[in-house]
Amino acid sequence: MFRSSREAKPVEMLAGITRRTLTYGDRTLLVEFTILAGSVFPEHQHPYEQIGYLCTGKGRLWIGKEVHGLVPGASWCIPAGVPHRAEFSENTVAIDIFSPVREDYLDPEDRPWKPGAQRKPPG
Repeated sequence: MFRSSREAKPVEMLAGITRRTLTYGDRTLLVEFTILAGSVFPEHQHPYEQIGYLCTGKGRLWIGKEVHGLVPGASWCIPAGVPHRAEFSENTVAIDIFSPVREDYLDPEDRPWKPGAQRKPPG
């Protein structure tokens, strides 16, 4: 599967937070988040391991009870089931990988997802 970020459908998931599902495989899913200054991911947890990288911007990330400063180049791993939240003081772009694949983050034309299935080519 190959897709540029321009081809990925933007989804406003929370006020000031847009996600684009870039690509996915049998076990992982790659997402780009565009986040406006002042936006917040409220505390939540999910059954997915989440690994991320901050491309641009600034904020804070809570993983369990630990707080971490987010600056460009920061990376993180949030184990499945661990509560986490984040807030952003600058416009931000972050990349996250989820495992297993988050079906709720797939574009509608990619559902229902089945491991090993190929995405339909655009056009």
